[in-house]
Amino acid sequence: MAEPVLLDEQPDERRVLRRAAPYLRPHRRALALAVVVGLADSAALVAVAPLIGRATDALLADDRGGLLAAAAVLVLLAVLQLGLARAGELLLAKAGENVVRSLREKCVENLASAPLRFLESHRTGDLLRRTTGEVAALASFVRMHLRNLVSATATLLFTLVVLFGYSWQLALVQLAVFVPLTLLVMRWFQRSAPRAFGGKAAAEATVAATFTETLNVREALQSARGLPGWLRRFDRENAAAVGAARRAIRVENRIDLVGLIEGLALVVLLLVGGWSVSRGAMGVGTVVVFVLASRNLFDSFSDISQLVGEVQTARTGLARLLDLLAATDRPADEAPRKEGSAEGSAESSAAELPLRGELACEGLGYAYRDGTEVLRGVSLSFPVGDRSGVVGETGSGKTTLSKLLCGLYAPDRGVVRFAGVDLRDIPEAELRRRVVLVPQEVRMVTGTVAANLELVHSASGRAAMERAVAELGLEDWLRDLGGLDAEVGVRGSRLSAGERQIVGLLRAALADPAVLVLDEATADIDPVTAGRLEHALDGMRGDRTIVVVAHRPATIARLPRVIALDGGRVAGTMANTQ
Repeated sequence: MAEPVLLDEQPDERRVLRRAAPYLRPHRRALALAVVVGLADSAALVAVAPLIGRATDALLADDRGGLLAAAAVLVLLAVLQLGLARAGELLLAKAGENVVRSLREKCVENLASAPLRFLESHRTGDLLRRTTGEVAALASFVRMHLRNLVSATATLLFTLVVLFGYSWQLALVQLAVFVPLTLLVMRWFQRSAPRAFGGKAAAEATVAATFTETLNVREALQSARGLPGWLRRFDRENAAAVGAARRAIRVENRIDLVGLIEGLALVVLLLVGGWSVSRGAMGVGTVVVFVLASRNLFDSFSDISQLVGEVQTARTGLARLLDLLAATDRPADEAPRKEGSAEGSAESSAAELPLRGELACEGLGYAYRDGTEVLRGVSLSFPVGDRSGVVGETGSGKTTLSKLLCGLYAPDRGVVRFAGVDLRDIPEAELRRRVVLVPQEVRMVTGTVAANLELVHSASGRAAMERAVAELGLEDWLRDLGGLDAEVGVRGSRLSAGERQIVGLLRAALADPAVLVLDEATADIDPVTAGRLEHALDGMRGDRTIVVVAHRPATIARLPRVIALDGGRVAGTMANTQ
């Protein structure tokens, strides 16, 4: 059995930027420009300390001209730094937002085309958290912290250059006090941060998933009085999320020790600098430069240390996003390939694939769990224009067969072919033009009937929708509903289950597939609506193959051929004489 790819609750965060590089590449010019402007801004800020040091030396030497020149340059530098800071902030925010936007769009695109087994294997809330919550956290980091991180890092590096340029001995003394202790604190933080922040994100995703499921099963919880037990489960998960958040905060608070180290380093600087001035080893201006530049040094370290928690949160979120993209990503023009198939022959077969053709399966075997086959040895053929019903007891494998026939599942054994070509060798877009499934529960979006029909790629306009309605003989139904502009409510709540099935059938008619598979389309709906659906099926084009998984006797009676499944095998095929 081919197991679906499962997402990692706490994915590996190592080399996360390298893994994100393909998604950053389209924005590299904008990011490079923003970084260059940010570096210029930091250089202008760091240049203030040497200018003030020069002004101090000029003042002590009673050099009025040198003092005025230094003051004039300081004013110009302040204006320049203000402009660069504003420009750098805007450029970096814009570039970062574009990166976040492209990631968000890629997540939605990948999930929309992800294999059905992948979607069925994950809780909706977890997927929702990764595509909304993690992206939102990343966007917040870009808006509020990314510019500060770039600026603080650049300022730190430029300040070190200035310090070593003035006195490498004094710089080494200062760094010997400040850097080792700070690195120890940072190491202490990094040792616990990935697990703490990853655990926090995973716990919050669990809460989000349970909350989503609460909305999905609310009626059952209320009617069966299961709410107290469900709330106890939610409370446990919520308490775990709060505990994980507290652990993350405790780890983040370790960074505050850097402030104490800064004070100690400044005291040592003043003592050693004053002693050097008294001996004539350096001028007062040099000590002033060190005091001011050290302030930049400490502030940069402080800013970086304060941002470490935000960086870790963004890093965790990015790792979870990349985990989702890696699990769902594949080239848009590449179909899943079976083992041993040649790429060239697959491409040529797809290019020659007719719009109409026979759908056939041979020796199908499929299992959701190892050792428990749902289908075994199923071989069937559906010629062009064939209309067949598939019947069987619950659990006989009807729904699984419908998904295999549509290529939504890949068989563990055997093959499904359209016009003689393995479905796994047909590009996704081409396959969906030829084989379409209408599931028992048709998904709707909030809006109008027309908005739901526009989900079909080929629905080019209202004229095409009206033609599809006429083809299926549904004009009276649509008129009673209020026309194409009738509101369907939140996720189609104003429509009955049968009416949602009719919308699904209209979508299929707009897609104009060669093969239409309906999974329990008339199950559990009122007889009037079921009759409309059956009449609409009768009105479909004669060259379209229709496979109907059905329980309703009236639906089965309208089909020329009936295939019976029993225990995952074909129990028999009979012509319908009713």
